[in-house]
Amino acid sequence: MPGQDIWWSYWYFHLGNYAFALLFWTLIGRWMFGFFLPPDSPNYIYRWFRRLTNWVMPPVAFITPSIMPPAALALVAAFWVAMARVAFFAALHAAGLTPRVAG
Repeated sequence: MPGQDIWWSYWYFHLGNYAFALLFWTLIGRWMFGFFLPPDSPNYIYRWFRRLTNWVMPPVAFITPSIMPPAALALVAAFWVAMARVAFFAALHAAGLTPRVAG
């Protein structure tokens, strides 16, 4: 049956896409938790969100103007991750390495 092997044939696309999506939604969660919890909160979910996204924050803080409030930095990082995900898709699509819709 055609299309059964769509995951294994394009594993590099799906793993990259999933990693960008996971990072994006974790940054959104970190930003939302920031409204309710202090940065040093013992909440285990917030701690893991911070741990998974701490590596993104310094480069984003470097390129973001200082007028941006620190509380919005995770949201800015989520924007850049979304743009990186679009660029990842565009690059793979241009190279013919993305799954095609049958029809």
